[in-house]
Amino acid sequence: MSEENIASSPIRKNKPDWLRVKLPIGANYLHVRNLVDKNKLHTICESGNCPNMGECWGAGTATFMILGNICTRSCGFCNVLTGRPTELDWDEPNRVAQAINLMKVKHAVITSVNRDELQDGGASIWAATINAVRALNPTTTLETLIPDFMGKQSSLDLVIKAHPEVVSHNIETVERLTKAVRVQAKYQRSLEVIKYLKAGGMRTKSGLMLGLGETRDEIIATIKDLKAHDCDVLTIGQYLQPTAKHLPVADFVHPTQFAEYKQIAFEVGFKCVESGPLVRSSYHSEKHLVDNI
Repeated sequence: MSEENIASSPIRKNKPDWLRVKLPIGANYLHVRNLVDKNKLHTICESGNCPNMGECWGAGTATFMILGNICTRSCGFCNVLTGRPTELDWDEPNRVAQAINLMKVKHAVITSVNRDELQDGGASIWAATINAVRALNPTTTLETLIPDFMGKQSSLDLVIKAHPEVVSHNIETVERLTKAVRVQAKYQRSLEVIKYLKAGGMRTKSGLMLGLGETRDEIIATIKDLKAHDCDVLTIGQYLQPTAKHLPVADFVHPTQFAEYKQIAFEVGFKCVESGPLVRSSYHSEKHLVDNI
C-alpha cells in the first residue's frame, strides 16, 4: 500500500480472534478509575483506546498523559483530540505525583500530547513532573514517553537532566508511511532524537505499529535503523483503527509474524524486545528497565 492510497479504503476489517480482550472490571479497575477522575488526570489508556486498559488498570497501574489532552498534531492513527490546547496547568505535575503515591505504583509511565505552540514544546512541564514524582515517590522508577520536541536539543536536555530511568520516543511506522501516518513528524528526526537521548546517558526505547501497509523489508529496515541510532528497547504491536475517521487497518499481522520480527530484532542487536498483536509501548514497561525480555 502506497503513501498516497493508505487511507483510501472505507471498509473496516473485523478483528481476528487473537485480538480479543477482556472487558475492564473489578475493584482495582474501579479504584484507578476513581483516582483518575478525582484528580482530573488524563491517561493515554483512555485517549488512545488502549486494548490493555482493563488488564493494566486491573493491576493498579495507568499511563498518565500530561500537558492536557489536546494535541497540536493530527496523526492519522491517534485518537487524542487535535486542536488549540488550553493554558499550561502548573499544578498538573503535583496531581500526577499524588496519584502515583496513592496508587503505590512502583514503576510509572508518563506520556504527553504534542505542544508545538510552546517554545520548549512543554519540556519544562515534563521536567517539573519528573521532579515532582521523584520528590513524593523516591523509590518509584519512571518511563517517559516523550514527543520529538521538534528536535530541539535544549528541550531534550531538560528531560535528560531530570534523568528518568527510561526515555521512550516512538518511531510509530516505516519511513515511507511516516508523512501519511504521523503528518507533522519526520522519520529521521525521530531517529536523531533517540540517538541524542542515548548520548545524554538515557536508556532509550521506541515503538513500531504494524498493519498500515508496510512491507516486511521496510519493517526490518526500521528495526535496523533504530538499533543503528542507539535504541535500547523495542516494542512492536498491531495498529487498531480508533474510529472510522482514522487510517484503516491494511492487515492484521499474525502472532507468528510478530515472533519472527522479535527474533530479527534480537539478531540485529536488541536485547530487550516485546512483539505481539496487543503490545503497546507502555505494556509491561517495568520489564524494560533491564535487558530481561
